[in-house]
Amino acid sequence: MLIKILGSGCRKCVTLADNTRQALAALGREAEVVKVTDFGEIARYGVMSTPALVIDETVVSAGKVLTADEIAALVQAR
Repeated sequence: MLIKILGSGCRKCVTLADNTRQALAALGREAEVVKVTDFGEIARYGVMSTPALVIDETVVSAGKVLTADEIAALVQAR
């Protein structure tokens, strides 16, 4: 599983990345978590508001910081 955090590296982006790692740990799941800060690449996903969460190349959230529980539900659905 590949999870991308799209954003400029702001505090909200860092929090989303931390919550993602917490969710994976709680589920006992392994995934590669990558931060994407290049605005050209972010735009290719059609994301206009960051932070955004991409799981296996599908944008599952944009413009808000998901909790670890919300992220865990999205990961389990995959």
